[in-house]
Amino acid sequence: MQFRKDINGLRAIAVIAVVLFHFNNSLISGGFSGVDVFFVISGFLMTGIIFKGVEENNFSISKFYIARANRIVPALAVLCFSLIILGWFFLTPYDYSFLAKHIKGSLTFSSNVMYWKESGYFDTDSYYKWLLHTWSLSVEWQFYVIYPLIIVYMRKVMSIKTMKKTILFVFIISFLLSVVVTYQAPHFSYFMLPTRAWEMLAGGVAYLFPIVLTKRNKIAFEYTGIILILSTYFFISESDLWPGYLAIFPVLGSYLIIQAQRANSLLTGNMLFQHIGKYSYSIYLWHWPLVVVIHYFSLPGFYIYIGLILSIFLGFLSYKYIERHTFKASIFNLRSLLNYKPLMMVLSILVLAILIRSQNGFINLAPEEYKYLINNSQPSPLRGDCHISKYKDPSDSCEYFNENNVSWATLGDSHSTEIAYALAKKIQPYGIGLKHFSYSGCKISFDMPNDFSDCARWYNEAVDYIVNDKKIKNVVINHRFTEGLFGEVDVSSEQHLKQEMTKSTLEMVKSFDEMVLLLAAEKENIYLFYPIPELPENIKDLVRLKYRKRNIPDNIVGTSLQWYQERNKYMIHHFDTAKYPSNVHLLKVEDIFCDSKNCYAVKNGEPLYFDDDHPSLISAAKLIQSIKIN
Repeated sequence: MQFRKDINGLRAIAVIAVVLFHFNNSLISGGFSGVDVFFVISGFLMTGIIFKGVEENNFSISKFYIARANRIVPALAVLCFSLIILGWFFLTPYDYSFLAKHIKGSLTFSSNVMYWKESGYFDTDSYYKWLLHTWSLSVEWQFYVIYPLIIVYMRKVMSIKTMKKTILFVFIISFLLSVVVTYQAPHFSYFMLPTRAWEMLAGGVAYLFPIVLTKRNKIAFEYTGIILILSTYFFISESDLWPGYLAIFPVLGSYLIIQAQRANSLLTGNMLFQHIGKYSYSIYLWHWPLVVVIHYFSLPGFYIYIGLILSIFLGFLSYKYIERHTFKASIFNLRSLLNYKPLMMVLSILVLAILIRSQNGFINLAPEEYKYLINNSQPSPLRGDCHISKYKDPSDSCEYFNENNVSWATLGDSHSTEIAYALAKKIQPYGIGLKHFSYSGCKISFDMPNDFSDCARWYNEAVDYIVNDKKIKNVVINHRFTEGLFGEVDVSSEQHLKQEMTKSTLEMVKSFDEMVLLLAAEKENIYLFYPIPELPENIKDLVRLKYRKRNIPDNIVGTSLQWYQERNKYMIHHFDTAKYPSNVHLLKVEDIFCDSKNCYAVKNGEPLYFDDDHPSLISAAKLIQSIKIN
């Protein structure tokens, strides 16, 4: 397509926002929406290329794919290879292994799926994912693969006019889907193509339905578009559900600027924006790893400015020496395919990534203390198979080891999973089995209506199952009680220490007591664990700080004992004063995780967690020591 200075300047507006947001989100709270601007631009350009070829009957899908690969792959491959080299010298084996995993996702353009499954875009641990930003490249590539195939097929069965109307219709459907799914499954909506396609199709609509404007109206369109985009940058934040209906503002703004076609505008056509626009892809690629460097190595705040300068400088070098390089490709057979350099770059780096991943980041070369901590800060080997995050009939719950003699059961949220496995291993030599009931993030939901929580139906059915199964004699219960009652935790903040009892909270505690009494009346023993302390960071992040100094002590502090007691004061007090029957046993956890001053992530050389709040198998084994089998 003919080069358009206004679109090139719009790229600059997008990348500046994204870069500033990532380095310091207080500067531009909605800067992440610059990615939405990129999507509209991409959709406009791709629709133009494809439709022009289709209308002239000379469109080649293979040439289209090769052109996109030449544009995207080489710079991305060089970035990935650079991270592999730097990672060898500076990353812990655990982090090096995860870098390799993320490189595989990025180079196969599936990283958006990977990050959707791992966590949210704005989560704290996102700052330790070196290639998180490639999720948007994966979405675009998936669009590039599917979009021309659909258009070519459509051309065989319908007219150009009908094709245009169909794309407009799909744009509307995708937008409505995005609005609905953003509320129902925000992580999915953020990362996945079906809920992002409408943004690229908005660019397609701009190409397919151009608007003829007077000079005055062009200016009005452009200024309105700029205002819409900037209002998103400064009035939206990561606390808003995204993309959803709010994304219409940067998308519509980009649409209006593209329709305005103001080639010589001072806003988009100035020399600075033209240069930044040319380097925008490479700037985008390099800026995020520099953000991660600052967080990973806990560098002082002024490094933000160094990072901003380096982002532009590395972006310039990448543009000049990699992006502008012409990779010739005439792929007719296997030999010519193997001579295609971008493909060889990808395959070579993927081999390295697979090797690194297979060797767990070459953990065997690490100090013994580090190897022990990482190898033992592990979840239950049955967590993936037995712990659920959506409804499953309780009768189908896992039974451990001695299925024909199940007389124990565990009930709770994800914090009961490792306890279930440790307990099952303890009772296994006695020929006794255990049935495991756990639901991720499940609040206390006994005797609550199904719409009270995602797990309410399951919770009530699980309790009924345990009560009615006469073979089950003993029940162990563990929840992340305070999180369920008062919300997510931020160990560095005081706000979660101000706990206000609401009607809902009181109802949950009352229903929990009713459940305990019901179970106690039907079973021989009920065991209740006090709340387990929560860490400020993943245990592997805390170990990382010690690893870099090559000094891994026997004890690594997680939080203060005072903070733990303040955070969980309501449930601690409730358990301390509860008047349960004598067959209800309350099990304190402070002696395992804490001393008189602190609660530990690592205590006496042993990892007590596998992340920031779930007990490791080691601490789970300690927790169940006080449970009597006979």
